[in-house]
Amino acid sequence: MNESIPQLPNYDETSLDAAFDTLAAEVRGETAALADVEAFRLRWLGRKQGRLKLIGDAWLKSAPVDARRPLGMRFNQLKQQIEAALEEGIAAPARPAIKAAIDITLPGTARAPGIEHPLLKTMNEIVAVFHHLGYSAAVGPQVESDFYNFEALNFPPNHPARDTQDTLVLAGQQAKPSRDRLLMRTHTSPVQIRTMIAQAPPIRIVVPGNVYRNEAEDATHLARFQQVEGLCVDTNITFSDLKGTLDHAMKELFGSSVKTRFFPSFFPFTEPSADMQISCIFCAGKGCRKCKHSGWIELLGCGMVDPAVFASVDEQRMVQGREPAYDPAKISGFAFGMGVERIAMMQYGVASAGIFYSNDMRFLEQFA
Repeated sequence: MNESIPQLPNYDETSLDAAFDTLAAEVRGETAALADVEAFRLRWLGRKQGRLKLIGDAWLKSAPVDARRPLGMRFNQLKQQIEAALEEGIAAPARPAIKAAIDITLPGTARAPGIEHPLLKTMNEIVAVFHHLGYSAAVGPQVESDFYNFEALNFPPNHPARDTQDTLVLAGQQAKPSRDRLLMRTHTSPVQIRTMIAQAPPIRIVVPGNVYRNEAEDATHLARFQQVEGLCVDTNITFSDLKGTLDHAMKELFGSSVKTRFFPSFFPFTEPSADMQISCIFCAGKGCRKCKHSGWIELLGCGMVDPAVFASVDEQRMVQGREPAYDPAKISGFAFGMGVERIAMMQYGVASAGIFYSNDMRFLEQFA
């Protein structure tokens, strides 16, 4: 080991700088490809045979008194350089050598991108149509109270209209007042009530989401399905505004050749109420099996908001310390609601709504 120790011809500043520059370059050369940190530490900082100790002993023994201070300072700097190299090597150890080269001529791993579920895609298309008309989307809880789901929407307790929406009621609610009992919402209309209570007119919202009914499932009925409802409340809103809005929306969804027509109907929360039909998109209104040879397909329900609903909203606003804002003499509005599954079935030519929920990849891959 002593044979490899460099000789120090003189102790002047120039000779010391040259000698320690050589040692520093040696350290840098070894740390550039540092594979074994522990071997490097023992080689330079070992207590008995460490290179730094041996060089120090050899140079310091013969150094004059006035040269020991500059010599010691340079040794400390070299030691700091070695310790810094050790810390860097421990923090970022050298990567193991790659044993096998990568053949870049082979094809890469193909990763199939995900797609929107057809129901989600249809729902987003419907919402987008109304976004372009200035409507915003609103959401709310799927577990609702009887008040928001029925009573505030002009479904009084024991009213026959409740029978049209077979309801899934949560267990253990008998001790609560009727209006506070919890259930799975049967439509997204409760979000309309919540929005009006929280916000004064004007309001233009669409409400997409899941709804639940105790249905006997068949090709067109499900116990859980998707709805998109809409609400527009402002001054001087008329039935003509409702017809124009829905006619435009249907043309955006099904093409500019689609026609719409309205028939009187009944819903507790709208008066007057209507069912809207569109000309059959399969036979262009000529009559086929899918439209039962009528040339028309019933698609959604709609109507002008019943004044009783506005009264219920104002009553609840006052309970919450808000000012009344829905005077039927000044405010009017319309509402509508449609099932997403029915529209998706028409768009994609699907015969049964249940297949959308089957998670059959053979079916879903058709939409990729």
